[in-house]
Amino acid sequence: MRFNGHEVAKLLPADAAYFTILRDPAELFESSFHYYSRAIPFTWGIHGDGKLAEFLREPMNYYTPGSYNSFYLKNLLFFDFGFDNNLEPDHPLVERGIQTLSQRFQLVLMAEHFEESLILLKDTLCWTMEDMLFFKLNARKDSSVSRLTPELRAKAREWNGADWRLYQHFNATFWAKVEAYGWTRMEQEVKELRRRNAEMAAMCIEGGGAVEAGLIRDTDLLPWQPVGENSILGYNLRKNIDPKYRELCRKMLTPEIQYLSELGVNLWLTRLWGWLKDTIF
Repeated sequence: MRFNGHEVAKLLPADAAYFTILRDPAELFESSFHYYSRAIPFTWGIHGDGKLAEFLREPMNYYTPGSYNSFYLKNLLFFDFGFDNNLEPDHPLVERGIQTLSQRFQLVLMAEHFEESLILLKDTLCWTMEDMLFFKLNARKDSSVSRLTPELRAKAREWNGADWRLYQHFNATFWAKVEAYGWTRMEQEVKELRRRNAEMAAMCIEGGGAVEAGLIRDTDLLPWQPVGENSILGYNLRKNIDPKYRELCRKMLTPEIQYLSELGVNLWLTRLWGWLKDTIF
């Protein structure tokens, strides 16, 4: 969903708590380039194995503002928050957008510090540790990840300059919240979260970890894959799970598309694209 604060506010009570999550723009760009590049026409003219590096060498040789799906490769965070993703980082509207988000969201989580983020979320929402347990979904196998050199990382952040400003702002506020929470307290809570997650993994996951797509037996647990490859890892559910935990384990291991379908979301267009993707590519 692309965020629209005015429309979202119509659906929620006035005292609703707003929270969101950010990812380092360089890492997000690398992931987005891998996942969506075959659905972004302006990348089709980039040849060779080092397509990401070639794009970052001279982005404007390829990038066309407003072209189909172009937002995936330019300030995707800023776009997802409902702003113009083609703004330069020093444009006044970028700072205005950041301040708007600061006023709207009580907590901004950081993907690079996910466990600490969940502890802050638990504290904000007055939830329990059990509410925060998680398994990592939609992770890619290592061989499909482009390792960003310091130079490429710097170029990716420069190219996504509005996102980088956004990230830096909320990264600072995030660590201020951690400090207010207490470093020792945070360390203890993260340790407990990891312990509980390990218990859940041992109880729910066959082999205790993720496997490649071709090894996933249950198609209901098979994650959506990028066009032309099977790089997204998934899980196999253990066979001898205590019946009272089996449904919880299954839900925690269910990929996004299937989970939304179970909630009643109409994904006919997504399913059609999936069929075309698998048939054509």
